[in-house]
Amino acid sequence: MSELPNCPKCDSEYTYEDGLMYVCPECGQEWLIGGVAESTDGEKVVTDANGNPLQDGDTVTVIKGLKVKGSSLLVKVGTKVKNIRLIEGDHDIDCKIDGIGAMKLKSMFVKKV
Repeated sequence: MSELPNCPKCDSEYTYEDGLMYVCPECGQEWLIGGVAESTDGEKVVTDANGNPLQDGDTVTVIKGLKVKGSSLLVKVGTKVKNIRLIEGDHDIDCKIDGIGAMKLKSMFVKKV
């Protein structure tokens, strides 16, 4: 059985998955699977699709085929991305992918290696 994260608002352990969201049945909080959450000390924490925290310099794997906007290129499932950099914004990972170049990714479409 997979380990789901506790609710970032009320710290309930009874969270569940609903599509691409985690939901807390106790307080009604909803948040993206993978993305940015706040830790207990108020600092923002970026997590992958499985809820593992990401840091600058980590290596991640793409878990969904992604179209590159403005071109016919595709980032295939299983593509390894080394030495990521976390940034602010909707696309919270800045990286360089071999054969494609510099681009930004959403953390909900990657998993930590």
